[in-house]
Amino acid sequence: MKRDGGGKWLLASGRLRRFPATDHWPLATLILLALTGCGYHTAGHADLLPKEIHTIAIPAFTNTTTRYKLPDFLTRAVTRELITRTRYRVVQDQNQADAILRGGVKNFWSYPTIFDPTSGRASAAQVNVSLAVTLTQRATGKVLFTKPNLDFHERYEISVNEEAYFEESDVALDRLSRDAARAVVSAILENF
Repeated sequence: MKRDGGGKWLLASGRLRRFPATDHWPLATLILLALTGCGYHTAGHADLLPKEIHTIAIPAFTNTTTRYKLPDFLTRAVTRELITRTRYRVVQDQNQADAILRGGVKNFWSYPTIFDPTSGRASAAQVNVSLAVTLTQRATGKVLFTKPNLDFHERYEISVNEEAYFEESDVALDRLSRDAARAVVSAILENF
């Protein structure tokens, strides 16, 4: 193709046509800036809590079950999730917090899901946990968020070989706690 006078020859509608040479970078920059500021945001990053909330206290989750480590797993996981995903500062002293996030383990049950055909022993189990969570504004006592029934479950394997046995239930509870923390923080932020 032939260039003439700084213009470009392009194929348009089956024939060659000459387009004048112009500098299009300012227009392209404006279009790019307009597209990046279109109001799109990633799910889970909305924040519908009142603007005066800056600090949140998370007392240890209560427990009405016989599983003793579970509230510790959940409290740590929710605290970690709030710190990493939000702008809020987590404080120990409830009197210095703008809001208080209380949680409780309402129910815990575990049952085998797969049995080893040779030994007849369980080789896999499922854990189900039911939680209640409430976020309250400390100064006014106003409930900002409440979910009385949040259900989570996690599967794990059980070694049938006594020599290679490793207690996997605590690891499963840790995974369940991280999943529950993600769901709780997302629900609070989006007021779902």
